[in-house]
Amino acid sequence: MSHINVTINGRQYRMACEEGQEVRLLKLAEQLESRIQSLRGKFGEIGDARLTVMAALTVCDELLDAGVQIKNLEQELESLRNVRVAANDRARETQAAVASALNAAAERIEKTTQVLNRTVGAGVAIG
Repeated sequence: MSHINVTINGRQYRMACEEGQEVRLLKLAEQLESRIQSLRGKFGEIGDARLTVMAALTVCDELLDAGVQIKNLEQELESLRNVRVAANDRARETQAAVASALNAAAERIEKTTQVLNRTVGAGVAIG
């Protein structure tokens, strides 16, 4: 477990984090500090606790919106996967139908060639 110092709303806090997560925790603290400063610029000095709560609420609001967007994108992805599966099934059916039609045509051509070969006679073969 690592420990680092972060500054939020002008105050230093000693925070624990897992090894390798120090830079991430610093960036998170910087983002929160930035939000607090932005809110301070909009609303002035309304109290440290209130600024911190407002910043936390804006983060939670964005997180909630992101969660909804992720859920919507997951549903859209599932729909697209279903469309892809249906399209693949149709393509396989179409391919089988075309192959069957080509085989049937080849058989008719072969039969026609045989009939012509018999009717032409005298050893002249067609095809």
